[in-house]
Amino acid sequence: MAHKKGAGSTKNGRDSNAQRLGIKENHGKFVLSGQIIVRQRGTKIKPGINVGVGKDHTLYATKEGTVNYKYSKAGYTSVSVSQQIWNQISTNLGYSSWESLLQSVSDKTHS
Repeated sequence: MAHKKGAGSTKNGRDSNAQRLGIKENHGKFVLSGQIIVRQRGTKIKPGINVGVGKDHTLYATKEGTVNYKYSKAGYTSVSVSQQIWNQISTNLGYSSWESLLQSVSDKTHS
């Protein structure tokens, strides 16, 4: 008579999902208000200007602007969001001033 041993059970075979932590927006990136910048456990990266902290220590932008990371000599990193003034925006777009940008836009819409 042929005998076959029953299959044994295992205590392994399960895993948890990844938490997807880390930096979501890099230095110099433009972010909108409410956009997540860093997902972390604890405050490894500290909040700066225009950055809020969620109850799970997630850092998010409170205003729209450019992300800036600052590394201090004390050994911690902070992140802030700097808002661009209109003249900086117009120079980045290749205009000499904000007025010249407005003039260019109004000329294109009225012609």
